[in-house]
Amino acid sequence: MSTTLPRKDLFDLPEGMIYLDGNSLGPLPKAVKGHLASVVTDQWGANLIKGWNLDGWMEQPTRVGDRIGRLIGAPAGSVVMGDTLSIKVYQALSAGLEMRPERKVVLSDSGNFPSDLYMAEGLIRHLGKGHELRIVAPEEVEAAITDEVAVAMITQVDYRTGRMHDMDAITAKAHAAGAVMLWDLAHSAGAVPVDVAGSGCEFAVGCTYKYLNGGPGAPAFIYVRPDLVAAIEPALSGWLGHDAPFAFEQGYRPARNIERMRVGTPPVLQMSALEVALEAWDGVDMAELRAVSVRLCDLFIAEVEAKCPALELASPRDASQRGSQVSFRFEHGYAAMQALIARDVIGDFRAPDVMRFGFTPLYIDEADVRRAVAILAEVIDQRLWDRPEYRKAGRVT
Repeated sequence: MSTTLPRKDLFDLPEGMIYLDGNSLGPLPKAVKGHLASVVTDQWGANLIKGWNLDGWMEQPTRVGDRIGRLIGAPAGSVVMGDTLSIKVYQALSAGLEMRPERKVVLSDSGNFPSDLYMAEGLIRHLGKGHELRIVAPEEVEAAITDEVAVAMITQVDYRTGRMHDMDAITAKAHAAGAVMLWDLAHSAGAVPVDVAGSGCEFAVGCTYKYLNGGPGAPAFIYVRPDLVAAIEPALSGWLGHDAPFAFEQGYRPARNIERMRVGTPPVLQMSALEVALEAWDGVDMAELRAVSVRLCDLFIAEVEAKCPALELASPRDASQRGSQVSFRFEHGYAAMQALIARDVIGDFRAPDVMRFGFTPLYIDEADVRRAVAILAEVIDQRLWDRPEYRKAGRVT
């Protein structure tokens, strides 16, 4: 058994709740509340603008970036924080297209998160240079990487089903075809072992409010392979990406390191919450976490299939092809999930019929899994989902 997991005492979870939605929004680490109060009172309140120097606010994006880097296999100085994941996708994709000006295809797959695809569409429309967003089925990605492809933009773990791409194999195929590789790690960082440096990919991006527990609106990260940083010309040439922002030069001159991928003023309060939240990962071995995650997911699948035969597994059965979430299809999935949530088993729903459950070994154990399935079986067997209050769609599902 694990000697370091779970770490439930580090999280502020409501009594009796089984939280299986950390793949969408991580819970509140207990240390965050006191730290944020201190940042507000002792830093912002007492130091005001002096906090940029006295409290290290200006260095925060790279300091926190290095902590993220440890979890994704990135060397120090190659990850920076700030903005949203959509912005980081735009930055990485635009840089990748500039690296292959003679090619016109952005390759992605139908399991990619829609926002990534929307950002690609918008960038292509703005450039007006005849680029094409080519979307294929997830299992067709490798075969679709041809010498037409400028950038392969792939999310490693499918947000809907948890299907996981082989990062090393796809990156190798992209490079063999002369394409740039961009990975979205939104459902990977803090969930599965990742080695961006080992893969050789040019870019990786991700958010921090899911498995990394940075809180709603927590800033995103971007990784640029160190040998490329000095050659990247940022499409979003913001003030804080300048080599000397307080020289107030008229023209843009990008920083000579990863800070050139900064754009605007960092969200100090959000980043302070994230910085302390990441302490929950101190001493955690990602291989150990992955092993525990696989056990929890396999147990959940076995229990649901034994007790809820009306549900159909949507995730890969083979753990090596699956991230740290399990999804089941059910015709009445939205209502069933609302009935579960009303009974303090928290998952979420993705259209058209997917009930989605995330497994985070930092605060989920086998007892939670068995109790969650017992409650799910009650909801299904007793048709508790068939009530009007559970069919009313909320703005967020």
